[in-house]
Amino acid sequence: MSLKPGRSALRGALVLAAFALAGTLLLGLAFQKTQEPIARAEEAAKLKLLNQVIPPELHDNDLLADTIELPANILLGTDASRPAYRAFKDGRITALAFEAIAPDGYNGRIRLLLAVSPEGRLLGVRVVAHAETPGLGDYIDIAKSDWIRQFDGWAFSPEGADAWQVKKDGGAFDAVAGATVTPRAVVKAVRKALEYFHAHRERLVGEDLRTGKGQPHDASP
Repeated sequence: MSLKPGRSALRGALVLAAFALAGTLLLGLAFQKTQEPIARAEEAAKLKLLNQVIPPELHDNDLLADTIELPANILLGTDASRPAYRAFKDGRITALAFEAIAPDGYNGRIRLLLAVSPEGRLLGVRVVAHAETPGLGDYIDIAKSDWIRQFDGWAFSPEGADAWQVKKDGGAFDAVAGATVTPRAVVKAVRKALEYFHAHRERLVGEDLRTGKGQPHDASP
């Protein structure tokens, strides 16, 4: 005996609902199984990048665990708070690593990671993410060239502000001919990030932050 149309539709709806529930449960299980490995992989990648700008001999702490939050700031180019990573050696702070964004790359925003000494001298700069043209503007990436290493050892002072430009504009930084928009953006972003650090230095890397001497451990600007 054939089912009435109403009952047939109800059975079809119940079957679809069962399939949807089973699919949801499977997706949930898959997410739980992959969430931890993905998180571990992200942490490993982050630590690898931090170790490129903060030499291992400068710290004996867990860089990923010793963080503070930096609020959004126009000098950093950020529109949301981001973590800053503090390096300590024998209880004294030796470096601070934090992100800055160049909003005016050739193809959009360029995310940077900088590490500075407590005195404000650059220990290293790396590009975290960018969309610059392959083979033209992507030489800012350490995987493509050593261009980014020329920031090592630099510091900012108002008297030397003119040097913070590419050589084509009268500054001190090299740039590939025909691809100067990208390095201009990076140089400007690094300079502004150092200005930010200079303005908040005592609150970010004051002496003995861990032990409570000098500046307080809560160093958010």
